[in-house]
Amino acid sequence: MRPTAKDLAEAAGVSLATVDRVLNDRPFVSKTAARKVNEAIERIGFVRNPAAVNLARNKTYRFLFVLPNAGDQYLRELLQRVEEAREALKSDLTVVDVDQIPISDPHFVAKYLASIDSNTVDGVAIMAPESPQVRDAMARLFERGIKVVQFLSGQEKLENTDFVGVDNFAAGATAGRIIGRFLRNEPGKIMVVAETMMAQDSIERRLGFDSIINSRFQHLKSLPSLETYGDERRAQTIIQRTLENNPDIKAAYVLSAEARIPVAAIEKSGDHGALTVVVHERTPFTEEALRDERIDAIIAQDPGHAVRSAIRIMRARTDLREPLASQEKIRIEVLLKENL
Repeated sequence: MRPTAKDLAEAAGVSLATVDRVLNDRPFVSKTAARKVNEAIERIGFVRNPAAVNLARNKTYRFLFVLPNAGDQYLRELLQRVEEAREALKSDLTVVDVDQIPISDPHFVAKYLASIDSNTVDGVAIMAPESPQVRDAMARLFERGIKVVQFLSGQEKLENTDFVGVDNFAAGATAGRIIGRFLRNEPGKIMVVAETMMAQDSIERRLGFDSIINSRFQHLKSLPSLETYGDERRAQTIIQRTLENNPDIKAAYVLSAEARIPVAAIEKSGDHGALTVVVHERTPFTEEALRDERIDAIIAQDPGHAVRSAIRIMRARTDLREPLASQEKIRIEVLLKENL
């Protein structure tokens, strides 16, 4: 049995009230009493259980998801999963909120993060493109005692924060392997489409994709990334122009989370049914496109698992516990028409 606070009080020869004051850094404790308690902690192996303390005090955990204010079907999937978690955790003394902000403006994001009050928020899960401003603002959140989770899209070299999402380098490499195998020995070019290459996940996916294409399928050439910025007219223009100027394109890789706009633009640009198309994330559109064979494979991650994982990590960090790494690992799923 793990030693209890009562065991600690007996071992130190002090009252339970004194033990509580020492463990919680409360005033009105003599140096002698504090020394006795700390010596007893070492002697009997007492381990403080923050979760039990919070439960006893009826503490409410307060977590916030910061998500883009603009997006398509995958964003709606994330919002739905956050809402499900909010409802499910109401009885577990956990409040889950969500704010949607213009994440494409790093200065706005930094200013918004600076406004978050540590007295009202315990943890923040942030989905934002990589930038020095956002990275510094997240570091300052941690300095103010707010637990930080990089949600699906991370910041490079940011210490003291957790990341929830798939290994994006591996996800991109998976896409490269699928396209290379589907095309077999047929030479040609691959069109790569992103919403923005400012996002760390996009950069990592592109690096993983190129690593496989360049090393294993040298008869294929990956074109420079096209950026749609989520704009349908821009996507239509740049994709149509790329296809017209490169008649030897054999495949398209959509590496951003929202695939509807680029895939629709490919369809409108002529008869490109022979293209091998690989996209990311399972949405109503990508499911339908996979069934209709407008795309060939979806590389997905479970948005519900990601949301629940972020909440579990923020709660563990709030309780001064290490998250269970095996439970929080987000798997890369490959969906074909046959296993959808």
